Amino acid sequence: MTIADFFVPPAKRLRSSAAATLPAASLSSSSSSSSLSPEQRRRADTNLALARARRNLRLAESKASGGAAKLEELLVEETWLEALSGELRKPYALDLCRFVADERLHGKVPVYPPTHLVFHALHTTPFHNVKAVIIGQDPYHGPGQAMGLSFSVPEGIKIPSSLQNIFKELHKDLGCTVPSHGNLERWAVQGVLLLNTVLTVREHQANSHAKKGWEQFTDAVIKTISQKKSGLVFLLWGNSAQAKIRLIDETKHHILKSAHPSGLSAHRGFFGCRFIFFPPLVNFLQYFSPGYKKTQL
Repeated sequence: MTIADFFVPPAKRLRSSAAATLPAASLSSSSSSSSLSPEQRRRADTNLALARARRNLRLAESKASGGAAKLEELLVEETWLEALSGELRKPYALDLCRFVADERLHGKVPVYPPTHLVFHALHTTPFHNVKAVIIGQDPYHGPGQAMGLSFSVPEGIKIPSSLQNIFKELHKDLGCTVPSHGNLERWAVQGVLLLNTVLTVREHQANSHAKKGWEQFTDAVIKTISQKKSGLVFLLWGNSAQAKIRLIDETKHHILKSAHPSGLSAHRGFFGCRFIFFPPLVNFLQYFSPGYKKTQL
């Protein structure tokens, strides 16, 4: 199948609250040991992954509730804590933590995303589950837009032009129906790491938290993925994302480059790039759906 198949409705018979109480080791085995069809099993696995992500979200929210949580306290996903051991205790990260805390407490404008969503990309796509990486620049800076996943916005928020163009390209390539919302969490829980290079921003001030330390942290994320995994697909849209090629071992991974999908540059090479049909990406995505069919995004 294709990346479009990530947008599948949850199986109604599964309750996220019940799934969240299952031990982590049993989450995948509980569905695979049943007599579910491949399609039902995929949907069940997706719901269980969503339950894990929501559990991480609740834990991060509890850490952030005091208002002065350190960055290292906000990253709660265990596989990333192991993969990035000690990264958030390095001097640059401590300086970054002080900067972000000062911006939130004393800045004249709000900082996005909300504190508990800063590491949402890592909480939603555990290290062991990363299959593909889409790199963005920094969070959307309008009220209610940023949710810690590159290119994604919560349901009920107007879909930004970049994401509209991503959906248009999927529709053109695959005949998929464009969705009514821009929440990409279902991509994330099925292995697509939606990583911005800078993880916070001031309201209405794009790139306002650039060069404060986030780049060093997300470079460490990308480098760790490159070194410790193999056979992944990196989608690098635009010059900012393509600058990260230096961190990726091209002998181990597949790299797709194109223009950025923003309204200003999509016509310079993003439209028509056919990134969906790159064989390794299609092969990865076929894992989630054994047979091709047109479906809703």
